[in-house]
Amino acid sequence: MIDRPQVIQRVLDELAVHPSVALLGPRQCGKTTLAHVIAARHETGAFLDLERTVDRRKLESPEQALGGLTGLVVIDEIQRQPGLFETLRVLLDRPGADARFLLLGSASPILVKGISESLAGRAGMVDLGGFDLSETGPGNWRTLWQRGGFPRSFLAAEDAASLAWRESFVRTFLERDIPQLGIRIPAETLRRFWTMIAHWHGQVWNAAEFARALGANEVTARRYLDILAGAYMVRVLPPWFENLKKRQVKAPKIYIRDSGLLHALLELRSMDDLAGHPKRGASWEGFAIEQVLAAIPTRSAYFWGTHAGAELDLMITVGGRRYGFECKHTDAPGTTRAMRVALADLGLEHLWVVYPGSESYELAPQISVLPAREIPALGSRLAGSLAN
Repeated sequence: MIDRPQVIQRVLDELAVHPSVALLGPRQCGKTTLAHVIAARHETGAFLDLERTVDRRKLESPEQALGGLTGLVVIDEIQRQPGLFETLRVLLDRPGADARFLLLGSASPILVKGISESLAGRAGMVDLGGFDLSETGPGNWRTLWQRGGFPRSFLAAEDAASLAWRESFVRTFLERDIPQLGIRIPAETLRRFWTMIAHWHGQVWNAAEFARALGANEVTARRYLDILAGAYMVRVLPPWFENLKKRQVKAPKIYIRDSGLLHALLELRSMDDLAGHPKRGASWEGFAIEQVLAAIPTRSAYFWGTHAGAELDLMITVGGRRYGFECKHTDAPGTTRAMRVALADLGLEHLWVVYPGSESYELAPQISVLPAREIPALGSRLAGSLAN
């Protein structure tokens, strides 16, 4: 098992402040394992898994089952029983309530409205993805890029076993997990849409294009996108635009969040397959963006582009300062006009060019080249400067 101390500490910090904490992320990303680690550090009142029939039966009368518990109560896959949120609201509002609740969910508040509505102000939220570079070790970036961060995929004994697990995950997600959320879409239709996104990975969302390919309308295409985004399979990166007297892109970019799933959907079985594929650069871009956002937690993440061709892959805001990232799968990145335009127009504090090499170096004032393996260290530096 790979240790994940930073996520564990975030959950513990939230539990110290809130009576309940929702640990949210895709299925099979390690939420249950982390919950067992956290439960071992607390007096635990119960550990309930709503995928187990016996635990679901225990909660047929939820107020009676949960009302007398003390200590830490863990409820896994809570999105399977959304009615529990109303009961939890009542229990958390009782004076002198002794229990703390750790709620594990595989769907975002967009899909499970109870988290944001019934538990508003009563629940802290911690997002969990697959492994990142700080957890696998920076030297394992190639394996992490190829296989993705899902624990069973990353830790597989060989590439073939990793790919087999990812292909099985895709099928199970479509045929079982989506219907369990109450979503009635044929699995083959959603798989076709998901595969289309894989081929569109790293491009600006075009609802009309997807609707034509599906033989549906734009509202339906957007609904499918929202479903995959709400289940943490797709990242919808919003555009940044402001009054710059330039025509700016106002549609989001879309990415498959896990690079291993992207490669499975594109039927890329090895690094050799990836090296010769036209989506190699886009795959690197998505991987680098996910690693930056894992290392530097922020709610303010955007891309920026103009109709004249200037573009920035990622802009984040930390402590009121703007930082930019370009992602280049090349041996020796250089400066471009687009970088200089983004630096000036957006007022960036600094711009880093993330690449797969091993040396960091300066390109120009406020523009540096950053090896992917150094992303976790950059995150620590930015967090340290914010603390000071």
